[in-house]
Amino acid sequence: MSPGLSRCKVLGILNVTPDSFSDGGWCVASDAAIAKGLGLARQGADVIDVGGESTRPGAVRVDAEEEMRRVIPVIGALSEAGITVSVDTMRADVAASALEAGADIVNDVSGGLADPSMLPLLADSGTTCVLMHWRAHAAVMQRHAVYDDVVADVCDELARRVDAALAAGVLAENIVLDPGLGFAKTAEQSWSLLAALPDLRRLGFPLLIGASRKRFLAECVDYGARNPASPIDRDEASNAVAALAAAAGAWGVRVHAVAPAAAAVRVAERLHADGGR
Repeated sequence: MSPGLSRCKVLGILNVTPDSFSDGGWCVASDAAIAKGLGLARQGADVIDVGGESTRPGAVRVDAEEEMRRVIPVIGALSEAGITVSVDTMRADVAASALEAGADIVNDVSGGLADPSMLPLLADSGTTCVLMHWRAHAAVMQRHAVYDDVVADVCDELARRVDAALAAGVLAENIVLDPGLGFAKTAEQSWSLLAALPDLRRLGFPLLIGASRKRFLAECVDYGARNPASPIDRDEASNAVAALAAAAGAWGVRVHAVAPAAAAVRVAERLHADGGR
């Protein structure tokens, strides 16, 4: 799969964890996770993004063996079913095992910072990779939400991750960038980054946008019987972000509720194809 393809991809989130912020514990068993992944593909996901370690604020890391136990059987089964799979991991050994099991994309939320072996692995494998803006692990990341100018600083730090990846031998055409909404970002900083997608695109690489159900969207959930504190009640706001990201030329959006996000992406792209008239 090339990150240069023009249609905005819908990445369906599949957390095989007991502690993810909105759906932890829903798919801990492999059979349940596989069934969920197959369902997300039927609903319109172009990629299933499988993760075995929660990165919600305050989360405690699991060891590599447990992470692999959670994700490798799921990745293997989904790949055998003909589904494009991404592995959401910060560990090179987990990524290597996932690629052997059939994963097509490595989504490293640390941008290669958490494991010095990650960038060489990505170079050797020749796989598409997502490098996210990251400053620290989940347990302490919100202490690092300090910026002179969040847009300029994130662009600069992502550019440095690109330089490191290229120096390690990763091909430029295999790199996708993610601004890391909610990761070491306040709500206001996340909104500023969303408003600055054109600036982020000027880095010259495809963009993945992951806003789904995140806490900063809660301020938009002030209608009907919705509860702003409930991550699931942020789905409609998440779909709005998916449409805006697609209209702004994002390579992909990472979402929990696939079907409505897929519809939002297609509507945005249809309007864009017609020149916005």
